[in-house]
Amino acid sequence: MPELLEVELYRRLAARTVGATVARVDAPDAWFCKGGVGPAEVRAAVEGATVAGVERIGKLLLVDLGPERPVLGLRFGMTGRLVLDDDAPIERLEYASGRDEAVWNRFALGFADGRTLRLSDPRRLGGVELDPDLGALGPDAATLTVGQLRGALVGSAAPLKARLLDQGRIAGLGNLLVDETLWRARLDPARPAGELTDAELRRLRRHVVATVEALGERGGSHRGDLQDQRHRDGRCPRCGGPLDRRRIGGRTTYSCPSCVR
Repeated sequence: MPELLEVELYRRLAARTVGATVARVDAPDAWFCKGGVGPAEVRAAVEGATVAGVERIGKLLLVDLGPERPVLGLRFGMTGRLVLDDDAPIERLEYASGRDEAVWNRFALGFADGRTLRLSDPRRLGGVELDPDLGALGPDAATLTVGQLRGALVGSAAPLKARLLDQGRIAGLGNLLVDETLWRARLDPARPAGELTDAELRRLRRHVVATVEALGERGGSHRGDLQDQRHRDGRCPRCGGPLDRRRIGGRTTYSCPSCVR
């Protein structure tokens, strides 16, 4: 968290700055500048530029600064929020504090029209970079095809959930979306990814896209049917049976053993 859905909300917010000129870059945290550049290089590349467009690939937000400038990439880690002046599409993330402390502002763009777009990140797991390597990302989960999913999973002995969380295979899915998707698809998250049949691949792809769409309409990755039962005594919202709680791919995982087929 934030996952694809939250970053899409950030994209819509940042799109309101298209046409605005960057008068000031605030980069007080050198650790937050990634890709071998520091605050001075980021300021030199971005100040004076006019925002030409804003896009999203997976969990990565891309700010187009025009043909003569590098693309500015924003990553949000576990606790990153994007705020335009006092307007935030997400007031509180699932794994973050509800407070908004000034010390958590890791990066900001001050525009000539007086507005400020800032990235607040308590845990400092996000970052900014210039011309991020898009080739390191898999296809976006929101538009995933069966062929792309097959390519991401084929021949892999890794747990299905771990493979879906790998941003180099499929971009945008995080812990909450993957658990919700696999629960809806009735697939065991610990199953070797390469063992899925063609019918199961098609079912999984259908549920990936449908889950992203459904939870997007509800307001975020934390709006899944499984969400309220993500605790030690959780019960399956579908069959009422006890949920399994395991650690898969380094993440706490909830699934229903009775519903797997």
